[in-house]
Parts: sequence; C-alpha cells; structure tokens
Amino acid sequence: MIRGFFQGTEMPDADWWHALFADPAHVLMVAGLVPGMSTVDLCAGDGWFTLPMARIASHVVAVDIDPVLLDQARLRLADAGLTNCAFKVADAFDLPKQIAGPVDFVFLANAFHGVPAQTKLSRIVAAVLAPAGRFAILNWHRRPREETTVLGQPRGPKSELRMTPEMVSSVVEPSGLKLLYVAGVPPYHYASVFEKVPP
Repeated sequence: MIRGFFQGTEMPDADWWHALFADPAHVLMVAGLVPGMSTVDLCAGDGWFTLPMARIASHVVAVDIDPVLLDQARLRLADAGLTNCAFKVADAFDLPKQIAGPVDFVFLANAFHGVPAQTKLSRIVAAVLAPAGRFAILNWHRRPREETTVLGQPRGPKSELRMTPEMVSSVVEPSGLKLLYVAGVPPYHYASVFEKVPP
C-alpha cells in the first residue's frame, strides 16, 4: 500500500470498470462536465474517466499518488492520440502545487468515502476552482456491500465507509462549496455536484 492511499479505495480491473461505467463520458456529463472546461481528474487511477474527460475538456490534469496506475492512464491517452492532459504523481492534498491556475471542474470518483479529512480536501479543491467552478464527487450509495455486486461478486468499499448524499454535503459545504444537485448514476452510484460560491 502506498502511503497516502485513501481507506477502502482500490483500482478495479477493466472488466468491472466497464460493467459499472460502460459510458464514462455520460457519467462525466451527468456530473457537470461541459465542453471547453479546464479540469482535474483527482485520484485518476488508470484513466478510465481521464480519457473521456480529455475528449470533452480543453485541458486535464490527472493526479494520482500511484505512479504505476498513472502510467497506465498516460498510455491510455497516448493510444487515443490525446495530448491535452498533464499527469502528476502526487497526494490529493497537494493539489494546489500540481496545477498552474484555477480550473473549472474537479472530478473525484470512488475515493471520497476513504478521505481522512474530507472538509480539508474540499477546502483544497475550493481553493483551486475558478469562480462558479464545480467539484463533482462520484460515490457509492450507502447500501450493504453484499447488495452491490459486479460480475457476480460484492464490490465497493465496506458498508460502514459508504456515505449518503446528505453526509457528503455536511462535510463539503463548510469548505465554501454549495450543493447544486445530486444525480443518480446506476446501478450503485450517485454524483454530488458542488459549486464554488463567492466569498
């Protein structure tokens, strides 16, 4: 385990990524990504969402603490001929050091439940967002793990780590981000989308 990994997070193999999120571009659009945005894929892993993000956004910074996974993401985008993405091996809490200026959209998938200081991370994200920038958190619904099966096996974080949308809002909104909406992402996820509010 690499120091800095969030509790209860792991990178699944491609088969069950596809089973959960067969259309990652659609998930991103549901979460508020629009063409032309400058973006961050935070805890990007092997780039399952980074690739479609780069096809939609003007620029992407993919941040992950695992250099092996980030190399897989880099290869995924290179194979697709995309050159508008920078790759940063870094802890999520060091995000401000990894980007040159404010961004429009920060996306965090399947990791927020394990963040040890969720409001702190939200404040860090808020600090790098442009005015009216968005922070989209893709989370597992708070259902027993044995009920969230993928390819016939229980998947996702331990039941006790899972968060309701209300729990997410309660730790994010003190950072100066306002909940815009919560969107369902079948079969087992939802996206909580927050917007940076003026000081």
